[in-house]
Amino acid sequence: MTAPIYAIGDIHGQLAQLERALELIHADGGPSPTVVFLGDYIDRGADSRAVIDRILNAKDAGQNWITLLGNHDRMFAWFLEDTPRHDPHLLVGYHWLHDRLGGRETLESYGVTFDDRTRLEDLHAETKAVVPDSHIRFLNGLLPMHQTTDLAFVHAGIKPGIPLDQQTEQDLIWIRKPFHDHAGNHPKLIVHGHTPVDAATHYGNRVNLDTGAGYGKPLAVAVFEGRDCWLLTPEGRQPLTP
Repeated sequence: MTAPIYAIGDIHGQLAQLERALELIHADGGPSPTVVFLGDYIDRGADSRAVIDRILNAKDAGQNWITLLGNHDRMFAWFLEDTPRHDPHLLVGYHWLHDRLGGRETLESYGVTFDDRTRLEDLHAETKAVVPDSHIRFLNGLLPMHQTTDLAFVHAGIKPGIPLDQQTEQDLIWIRKPFHDHAGNHPKLIVHGHTPVDAATHYGNRVNLDTGAGYGKPLAVAVFEGRDCWLLTPEGRQPLTP
């Protein structure tokens, strides 16, 4: 019998939603389940710092939690480098601190605020002074992919036709249209987030668990046994099928 593995979609700084998801997992799988987080722990919600603390404390306590890299997590990590780095995938005129991306809310969770007259070098120095080293190590240690016999967990998706071990980090955290448009089989069932949908959806070759928690919608949590999948709800497991 295949051991269950749980997956949590994009959290985006929503601590209360994370706690609700963890309660559902505990009710279904007991105190020490295997949980894969699909990335984007930060931005948009008010509790990015607390979300990272919650995950770090659980991992330090021995929980088997596997934490994947999301595009928002990498933008924060790149901002924290000695010289802030800008993600070239963003549209011209966008940056991590743009109002649509949520970096402002993340910095506010660390007690850092700014306005349009703030110099980036000053904001960067203030941020570096307050973000704990443990958080920087967490961001820099996030994994691009986690695989089981039947499943591949990633943040955004994969490039169709490319072996899983040859996928690029850029595609794994940013891809959308080529992945979404591909109707054929992948080497494994791909479990991902990144692109908000109204409800967790099984497309046959992939499962999208980003249900828009960053915009105040409920955070999706699912359980897999082999390729079989269920959503966790207060009423128990609900089958998630194509």
